[in-house]
Amino acid sequence: MKQTANELTRRRFFQLSAMAAATMPVMTEAHFALAQSTSSSKTSRRMQMPEFPPGAVLINANENPLGPCESARAAITSITPTGGRYDLDGMTPELAKTFAAQNGLKEENVAVYAGSSEPLHYTVRAFTGPDKALVTANPTYEAPWYAAGFSGAPVKKVELEPKTYAHDMKALVAADPNAGVIYVCNPNNPTGTITPREDMLWALENKPKGAILLVDEAYIHLSGAPNVLDQVAAGKDLIVLRTFSKIYGMAGIRCGFAIGRPDLLAKLQPFLQNPMPVTSSAAAHSSLLDASLVPTRKKWIADSREKTLAFLDKNGYKYVPGSQSNCFMIDVGVPGKQVIDAMAAKNVFIGRVWPVWPDHVRVTVGSPQDMDAFMVAFKQVMDAKGKTAASVAVPKSIDGLQMA
Repeated sequence: MKQTANELTRRRFFQLSAMAAATMPVMTEAHFALAQSTSSSKTSRRMQMPEFPPGAVLINANENPLGPCESARAAITSITPTGGRYDLDGMTPELAKTFAAQNGLKEENVAVYAGSSEPLHYTVRAFTGPDKALVTANPTYEAPWYAAGFSGAPVKKVELEPKTYAHDMKALVAADPNAGVIYVCNPNNPTGTITPREDMLWALENKPKGAILLVDEAYIHLSGAPNVLDQVAAGKDLIVLRTFSKIYGMAGIRCGFAIGRPDLLAKLQPFLQNPMPVTSSAAAHSSLLDASLVPTRKKWIADSREKTLAFLDKNGYKYVPGSQSNCFMIDVGVPGKQVIDAMAAKNVFIGRVWPVWPDHVRVTVGSPQDMDAFMVAFKQVMDAKGKTAASVAVPKSIDGLQMA
């Protein structure tokens, strides 16, 4: 039977969708937390989070224990009756419109996604390849490295500045004259440290021609650092990522943005995406309108972080200074996995190890009660390290993907 052009287009669309789903898993913070979790002996192909014991202290995945604000919860409840339609009230375009207006942008500069992980992967896929490298700091958030593996791109890793632990922007720019993407996580994950805005502006002016500066501002609201959204408005070769998973407490609800010139955002569209859940868009929109949310939560997290760092200082434990985020790195002086396992035995689950710093562990800032429990358990573990810490090999892969 002869097929129409529309039928062929529809078939091709589903073929491309299937190929994208099969060949490019989108890695998230949850996946990396699971990969080094001691609660599960095997890494599931479904990548679900493990079951933790009752009363577990979960400071391993850079989550916000406060969850969505009250107005966001109310927005989810109120929009639920329309959930039988994809977006009956146009909540997702309204979300983009509000964010653009708040930040001096045009609506065409804002693309809404279910979190920032999808546009992060899609940007790397779109602008890198065998002859266009991904350039990143080390340590930093690992997801771009995996995305580069699917585009066949070389990954050039540059050490952080030795004193400030900022991204060394001059070294990143010089790392490869054919770079396709230069990735900057600011504040950085896992160190929580800041890269000065002027250094990123220098990179925009001096980067290889055609390269995209990808600035991941997942944690920007937790810091005092200025953002670079005005450079999007100025039309620079830049894509900025934002998420509601951190200060807004919506990691499990999934909403985020890719922000850039329309022609750059268009390069992400061939990788496809599902329609946004109306509950996510409604909760995110309500969160943007809550003027007290960011300053209140920023202080709540900073107070808990500084109290914990003061404890580390008092007890002579070494850590990477300068965190302005909801995580920091501790130098434990032994293979970090030993300390992770010993803490888990005390029902306190901390974050993972980056291979470049095998004796460091990342700790997420939780509630004051979480951090009180952390301090008690950590002192016990460190006092007894070498005696009670069991040595377990660091996982080398996630679902068949090599850990870099």
